[in-house]
Order: sequence, then structure tokens, then C-alpha cells
Amino acid sequence: QVQLVESGGGLVQAGGSLRLSCAAAGSISSIRSMGWYRQFPGKQRELVVVITNDGNTRYADSVKGRFTGSRDNAKNAVSLQMNSLKPEDTAVYYCNAEIRTILPLPFRDYWGQGTQVTVSS
Repeated sequence: QVQLVESGGGLVQAGGSLRLSCAAAGSISSIRSMGWYRQFPGKQRELVVVITNDGNTRYADSVKGRFTGSRDNAKNAVSLQMNSLKPEDTAVYYCNAEIRTILPLPFRDYWGQGTQVTVSS
């Protein structure tokens, strides 16, 4: 099976920075998109950034200019550099990837375990 393992969450003061990392492992034929979502308590997960396999990057308006998503295709990995953090960025952050395990199957979404990011004022 495929697993996405996240690391890098924690507590940081407003205006500070934090870097999240995620790597996919397991039975992987190919990966289409990779990115990050976040979930606030009682809310649905929302897109933070998604990066396609051709390098196209799309950010949520709320994080543009502050967050930077990066892919390392050789390592099946994606990271999220978060700068100028705000208290409203506090959420559980989830790594996401569209992965095809074997060639006859279509791509499907896989999710990391989630990591807590807390920004204090």
C-alpha cells in the first residue's frame, strides 16, 4: 500500500516560519499532482497548494506570497515553506498526492496522517 508520511508541524509565533515535509512510499507507478491541504476544527479540508507533475503550481488566495510549495520528484516528496504565519493559519495540515499504483488503474488521492500547525499571537 501507499503511505504519505508528514513531518515538521509545531508551534510558532505570529510572523514566524515553519517548514512541512512529506514523502510518499510504497507501490507507486507514477504521481500526477502533489500538494497540501489544511483543516480547521469543524470545517472541511481546504486547498493550500497543489503542484502538477509538469510544475504548474496553484495556491489558495489566503496563502499567496507567504507559503511556497516545492516538489522533489526523485524522492516522491513535497514540502511547504510557510512564512509570515498568522494565527488564522492554525490548522491540521495534510499532504496529498494523486498516485497510480499499477498501470491499469487510474490515479487516486492519497493522504498523509496530518500534522498540527499552531500559530500564537
